[in-house]
Amino acid sequence: MDERITTCGIVMKEGRYLVGLRHTPGSDNDSRWEFIGGKNRYGESVADTLEREFMEELGVHVEVGRLLVQIDFVNRGVLYHLMAHEVRLLEEDFVLSVHSGVSYKTLDEIAGLDLVDSDCRIVEFLRS
Repeated sequence: MDERITTCGIVMKEGRYLVGLRHTPGSDNDSRWEFIGGKNRYGESVADTLEREFMEELGVHVEVGRLLVQIDFVNRGVLYHLMAHEVRLLEEDFVLSVHSGVSYKTLDEIAGLDLVDSDCRIVEFLRS
């Protein structure tokens, strides 16, 4: 089975977490909420991936912190290792490229959203 590393950044501000509403027509995750992140490119560190993804998706620089949790899941015959790290935004002038909106929400609010499947397990971890 092929394996891939994928990432997401957990940004917290005043007890709320940053999530984005994905807007990628034709994608399985179109119109679903997610933590910001994406797939690791060959040779990238997890921090490099998160820095690149936040710049590509939100147009902002970030500082990547500690690993919070790793969630493993299978999608279309590929084993993904989802690495969720603390992330600190260095700016908040968002320029959205793959999201129709971003918002800070409590864990209870996030639990009520149509969240991508893998990120549901991250919410479970954050609640514990």
